[in-house]
Amino acid sequence: MRAIAVAQGVAWRTLHNVFTNPSLLIPQLVFPLFFFVAFAGGLSRVDDVPGFDFPSGYTAFQFVFVLLQSAVFGGVFTGFGIARDFESGFARRLLLAAPNRNGIILGYAAAALVRWGVTAVVLTVVALLAGMQVGGSGVDLFGLYGLALLLNIAAVLWAAGVAMRLRTMQAGPLMQMPAFLVLFFAPVYVPLSLLEGWIHGLATVNPVTRVLEAGRGLLAGSPTEVGIAFGVALGLVTAFSLWALRGLRSAERAG
Repeated sequence: MRAIAVAQGVAWRTLHNVFTNPSLLIPQLVFPLFFFVAFAGGLSRVDDVPGFDFPSGYTAFQFVFVLLQSAVFGGVFTGFGIARDFESGFARRLLLAAPNRNGIILGYAAAALVRWGVTAVVLTVVALLAGMQVGGSGVDLFGLYGLALLLNIAAVLWAAGVAMRLRTMQAGPLMQMPAFLVLFFAPVYVPLSLLEGWIHGLATVNPVTRVLEAGRGLLAGSPTEVGIAFGVALGLVTAFSLWALRGLRSAERAG
């Protein structure tokens, strides 16, 4: 119960800061919309490339990537807030006052999930207004958003581990760059089968590729590799949970 109480307090404070500060709220909404318009609109002729056979069209193809990207960067942006809390001294006071410090991580993770939920709703509405074709059933869509949710949790745990070890906003690039590289070394613009050379090799071994391919299959109503994708996502959550908890212990030792 103590962990839940701490988590509620941390989540409420984080969300209050975000939703009352336009400089924090606007980027999390604008960036995914910018990428969606740039990719789905500016590259729409890719739909005519021989071998591109995604049944729901290029808008839906790119929507899945941008949805997953927004989930990951929603978690990373929350990590920036954790680092900011350490720089301001709030996080150190919280460590001293919290009866169960594991609740601190739970609170930040809950806040990241709510932040991304708002972004996901806005992004989905814009995509539907843009004419996105949805071939999947309600169960398929539940699976798609479930995969994105797991990536959001994994991302905030990764960022929390970094923030709690370094405890400075200068850690921002270290939180963001690995996430950026993993996402963009997946099959972003065309299906995996159309990639060639070294980028095809990297995309093939990239675990996020499995999540992305499964998400696209779910949206189109032709599920593929769903079990593998959920296994990958849950594996990332498990690994980064340990990473975040060890980061918390590092912050405790640092005082």
